[in-house]
Amino acid sequence: MRFITHPFPIAAVGWCILAAPAEVTATRRGDNNTIECRRATVAILGAGVAGITAAQTLANASVSDFLIVERNDYIGGRVVHTHFGQKPDGTPYTVELGANWVQGLGSESGPENPIWTLARKHKINNTASNYESILNYDKDGAADFDDLVAAFDEAYAIAEQDSGYVLTDNLQDTSMRAALSLAGWKPKDDMHAQALEWWNWDWETAWSPEQSGFLFGIAGYNLTFYQFSDQNNFVWDQRGFNTFVAGEASEFLEANDSRLLLKTVVTEISYDSGGVIVHFEGGGCIEAEYAIATFSLGVLQNDVVRFDPPLPRWKREAIEQLQMGTYTKIFLQFNETFWDKDTQFLLYADNKTRGYYPVWQSLSAPGFIEESNIIFVTVVDTQSHRIEKQSDEETEAEVMAVLRTMFPDKNIPKPLHFMYPRWSTEKWAYGSYSNWPVGMTLERHQNMRSNVDRLWFAGEATSAQYFGFLHGAWFEGHDVGMRIAGLLGQGGNVSQCDSNSTFGCGRMVNYTDLHGTTFPEEYNVQNGWSKSSFLTYGHGG
Repeated sequence: MRFITHPFPIAAVGWCILAAPAEVTATRRGDNNTIECRRATVAILGAGVAGITAAQTLANASVSDFLIVERNDYIGGRVVHTHFGQKPDGTPYTVELGANWVQGLGSESGPENPIWTLARKHKINNTASNYESILNYDKDGAADFDDLVAAFDEAYAIAEQDSGYVLTDNLQDTSMRAALSLAGWKPKDDMHAQALEWWNWDWETAWSPEQSGFLFGIAGYNLTFYQFSDQNNFVWDQRGFNTFVAGEASEFLEANDSRLLLKTVVTEISYDSGGVIVHFEGGGCIEAEYAIATFSLGVLQNDVVRFDPPLPRWKREAIEQLQMGTYTKIFLQFNETFWDKDTQFLLYADNKTRGYYPVWQSLSAPGFIEESNIIFVTVVDTQSHRIEKQSDEETEAEVMAVLRTMFPDKNIPKPLHFMYPRWSTEKWAYGSYSNWPVGMTLERHQNMRSNVDRLWFAGEATSAQYFGFLHGAWFEGHDVGMRIAGLLGQGGNVSQCDSNSTFGCGRMVNYTDLHGTTFPEEYNVQNGWSKSSFLTYGHGG
């Protein structure tokens, strides 16, 4: 990834493919203007985990006539790293700007997370996160608010059980804030409790409990950490985490493969029941039988790509309702590790602002990039949007003030190196990953997933089970690849598919009309609605 708004180079992956010149053929659009298009059976838009997995799935199903279009100059999408700081020999370290963990590994008796399978296959260096290796801080320096841990855990356990009733009894959903409050967790003005809650919720979802749906907020977490395992392994591989994505691509793409078009910007997608035409910035296009758009939710919400015809309302409603979170890591390198070398995490409770530079991670801790003297702090949501709009100098001043508050007895020097990405303003991402908001239903999310004619969608945001997770992108890419292979007659007999099949079942269901739980006759005085709903909306006499 090249962060255009930030002057730091992206480290090259260990293996790269450059695009060869495309062979073109003439085609004609509806406006009778002749343009030059390259033809393909499937156009895959994006070379992140979803796009590469979809392409690999098609290749494994003997569908090799595809083209992969990628805006950036590398494979991996939001799995991206950069050079940062300096080693004793003068060379830089590698740090991850985007995805950084394998979350939920797998167990001997259960399934294995496919990202963990691929990480082991490509020998990605990683270390287990130990969430008990943590020190607490507040405005007075070192602090002790471990007594709050048991209280939060107890409330969360109650909420977790309540979410099971919401699911099995088809009860009305609510917000995570309401669920925690009902379970007895009410941090209010207790800033220690607010920091602990941020550690347990916002840090994962990139949104606050008020803005997060209860049922799927719990279910999404459980489906990963109960199905696979409760382990989170942090990747610090100096080749970069996206080594596994590029490594998988190398198994079906050759060097200089003309099926990969890097540094190619999609501006418009024309589609109907007969096929898809993908238009590029500066001219050129692809005419395909099918297309798979793996754009981030942020790209779809910000109208970066024009759709012709416009996507139907049922699709646009789903896109606009799902949330795109921003997760910003701020890196600092010092001439020494002045914090505890054996501790992985530091939690700071600001006395005024919730989520103000709260979670710090040491890369100097045992098992990580030892002796690097690198530490980074994470902010999300409104704090991400705030700091990503201000200068590095302003943010560095704020960060250093927090560090000096945490360590009042230390003489902390200016960092040797300082850097952070600006995900919320990056035009090919507009955020980090998705979150399930209050009011989103499974049916409306299915509309987010569903194809429109021969235009398909895949990515972490389209995964109902694993939204926000890297393995969600893998599962969705695999699913759509299998479905299209089936439609092309390469993935099994589509006519034999039924609603219980997992992959390869052709087009997806969508819901053009989604109704609420309140019927028209329930708009009455008994329910506090004394006016006719027809009069309210101007239909009465």
